[in-house]
Amino acid sequence: MGSDFMRKRMGNFPNPFFNFGYAVLRSIIARSLVETGLLPVLGIFHKNKYNPYCLADDIMEPYRPFVDLMVVRWLEKNHNADELTREFKAYMLTIATIDLNINEKIRPLLVAVKITTSSLYKCFTGEKRLISYPKLV
Repeated sequence: MGSDFMRKRMGNFPNPFFNFGYAVLRSIIARSLVETGLLPVLGIFHKNKYNPYCLADDIMEPYRPFVDLMVVRWLEKNHNADELTREFKAYMLTIATIDLNINEKIRPLLVAVKITTSSLYKCFTGEKRLISYPKLV
């Protein structure tokens, strides 16, 4: 990846690596939204009648840099990587366990997402005014 790299949804290398990571992240967030009692289909900024995960797409935006970081690290260690291998997919699934700083505490991403979706729910009910998101440190 050079300075001329452009992220394209259907693009060539290394886009499939990012796309897979985003799909994993999206599924984690969609699950957490449903657990919290929210409907992933009702987005805030993302709106598309053919997309059942508009709200998940909204909520995942601040989490994307964590996927980006993992993919870049993988590609730096695996210079010849040009396809999605079983090893890469297993590596990306570990994103659920990476430690993040959220609300001034270190938590695994899976827990941080739950904190984010719960805070969104509390914003909708009027209990809270801000959504909690992790910091990239």
